[in-house]
Amino acid sequence: MASFRAFWNSPVGPKTTHFWGPVANWGFVAAGLADMNKPPEMISGNMTGAMCIYSLLFMRFAWMVQPRNYLLFACHASNEVVQLYQFSRWAKANGYLSEKKDKAASE
Repeated sequence: MASFRAFWNSPVGPKTTHFWGPVANWGFVAAGLADMNKPPEMISGNMTGAMCIYSLLFMRFAWMVQPRNYLLFACHASNEVVQLYQFSRWAKANGYLSEKKDKAASE
């Protein structure tokens, strides 16, 4: 009971935005994971790129804010991995990572 009370009253506990902000942001990770089964033609390169930048910026924020928000950092690190994977799928589908295209351009 004492450990629950300590968590409940901590500066990053459920009484604060340090807790509920990251909880809400896990929705981005869930949405990205759900989108992995969709065809790569449905991926928006602009939006995926924006999500990559967004997650990088907020990973830094989560690390620099006091007290450090490890839950927010983990959330955005997870989202960064998911979005980079989605971005690679988009890039392959649009020929940006194709070796054949690179060879043809150099000849």
